[in-house]
Amino acid sequence: MTSDQTAIDMNGSGGDRHVVDMLIIGAGPTGLYCAYYAGFRGLSVAMMDSLEEPGGQITAMYPAKMIFDVAGLPAIKGQDLVDNLVQAAAPFNPLYILGHRAETLVRSDDGTITVTSHKGAEVLAKVVIITGGIGTFTPRPTPVGKEYEGRGLRYYVPKPEELADQDTLIVGGGDSAVDWALALEPICRSVSLIHRRDEFRAHHATVQQMLASSVNVITSAEISGVDGDDAGIKAVEVTLKKTGEKQRLEVQQVVAALGFTAQLGPILTWGLKHNKRQIEVDTKMETNLPGVFAAGDITEYPGKVRIISVGFGEAATAVNNAASVVDPSLKLFPGHSSNPDQAPTAKKSAKATV
Repeated sequence: MTSDQTAIDMNGSGGDRHVVDMLIIGAGPTGLYCAYYAGFRGLSVAMMDSLEEPGGQITAMYPAKMIFDVAGLPAIKGQDLVDNLVQAAAPFNPLYILGHRAETLVRSDDGTITVTSHKGAEVLAKVVIITGGIGTFTPRPTPVGKEYEGRGLRYYVPKPEELADQDTLIVGGGDSAVDWALALEPICRSVSLIHRRDEFRAHHATVQQMLASSVNVITSAEISGVDGDDAGIKAVEVTLKKTGEKQRLEVQQVVAALGFTAQLGPILTWGLKHNKRQIEVDTKMETNLPGVFAAGDITEYPGKVRIISVGFGEAATAVNNAASVVDPSLKLFPGHSSNPDQAPTAKKSAKATV
């Protein structure tokens, strides 16, 4: 998040209480577009996300990967897309409540919805839009070396330049692992990739690209030890599964791209009608709970297609329908946004109370 963006990092500041027109749960691409559109409709907005930065899966898992299916953009890096979405919402002053997992949702008799985070932050809103993607996702840990988290071992690479001129080991054989190997090859001093099988789960074309690069690929092998000190990782021990031979790799950074486990978590206790990890919605993107809408990958309905461009359309549908709940005098159709002079003026940022 850049310095010119309206943001409040409430990490560790449980007990804060904010009043807004709309709360958006999930700060991925769909949620960020909701924030823009809600601001365009003149609503005050707060966004809550369990991650420390906006962007959801894109920022956490593949910020350097190219995205090709966003209308009007032949190709764009994941993080650039997120930055553009944040920039689009910035004039409307959304309140970012990051590092907070939405824990409870209670609707009062007057229709006010109160959402409390696992750290005690409270948001009172007239409507809620859930844009949580696949839910809260937790990285699968490496078999050894967990004690080096934050000191060389990482599961995400939101800023590849932080690994510049370092020897880096990627662990995994899926798309994320291979994509990181290719993205980091021109940045790092050296890049190795270790995979416990001979065959890769990643796309064939990118695997072939990696094999033709300078990446040191070690298959049918596992990390069996990590050597380091308080400053961080110095080397890892690799054991070849077929022979039992051990190798030592001098590396300072290890990127564990072993996948994630995802779950909706506390959201499942709110009384929402759901199908496994997806929330069922109607054509207005409204759930079975009054005033609670959803958009993006987390939604389910007949014919659902889970791609970013669909999420953007659902965001506009959810916000415009939710806007008429906030203020019944607002029309469903917002008007065209081609003339910025005609755009509604956003309300001030979230109102804080103690």
